[in-house]
Amino acid sequence: MDVSSTTYQLYPDIEAYDKGLLDLDGHHQMYWEVSGNPDGVPVVFLHGGPGAGAAPSHRRFFDPEYYRIVIFDQRGSGRSKPFADVSNNTTQHLLSDMEVLRQQLKIDKWLVFGGSWGSSLALAYGIEHSERVLGFILRGIFLCSQKELDWFLDGIKAVFPENWREFSEYLPADERADLLGAYHQRLVDPDRHVHEPAARVWARFEGACSTLLPSHRGVSGLDSGRASVALARIEAHYFVNDLYLPENYFFDHLERIRHLPGTIVQGRYDMVCPIGTADALAKELPELSYVVVPDAGHSAMEPAVRSALVGATERFKMSQK
Repeated sequence: MDVSSTTYQLYPDIEAYDKGLLDLDGHHQMYWEVSGNPDGVPVVFLHGGPGAGAAPSHRRFFDPEYYRIVIFDQRGSGRSKPFADVSNNTTQHLLSDMEVLRQQLKIDKWLVFGGSWGSSLALAYGIEHSERVLGFILRGIFLCSQKELDWFLDGIKAVFPENWREFSEYLPADERADLLGAYHQRLVDPDRHVHEPAARVWARFEGACSTLLPSHRGVSGLDSGRASVALARIEAHYFVNDLYLPENYFFDHLERIRHLPGTIVQGRYDMVCPIGTADALAKELPELSYVVVPDAGHSAMEPAVRSALVGATERFKMSQK
């Protein structure tokens, strides 16, 4: 386990020099952008959720003089179209979309960077396309197990009882035995007066549990009307479908990625994706650096997590020289 004493800051804001909407299937269009060095080492940023979308701040984890920074919004998320659409939206679709984008950008291999659900997608991509991966930088590990879903929907009340109570009591008493099913029914309802209030409650719950210390910024960013609908609807859609992956998928296929370098960054007090999952993965992949951040929860933007992630991109850069 590596605990770095160096504090790293995010790189300054930069603008994308290329971007567009990539037609995927005649229905979905994926927003993508590229920033940094056009001739640099390619890195792809995978956002969480599913459904959270990417942001300009995500460019700042990477040295723009060294990296060619690729960011995209997964189906239904962020600036991709149609917004919050869950049709033809599965893990397998997203993995295929990454390959279409890689080929369009004429990238042979890229470093894969992802946190939370982004760590799941990163590992799944590596398992399916290991020959296209330079390495991994992973945060807040989520491996799509029923145990992890049960924790998020119920077990977390041991730490955030008041937030869970608001989340559960939004529903009528006779529907609370199946929180996921009841929320999913509301979130996919086409009536905005049904899905928007449910999405705000879902997103507020997730945001409140995402940082070690209370953060109004962290909550308010998730419970705005538009952002919350994509996050909550797409998460619930994936959750009711077991994230379109068989139980134990990752541990059953680790041999496919064991040769790849990388770093796991995990907040000690991550309550959305508790440390036990990251620890189990690090035990099975001792080849990866394992950084436990002692004063952080789940969010990538908590200062110590942010520092650890930039530090990981810097170490990867130095390892390539």
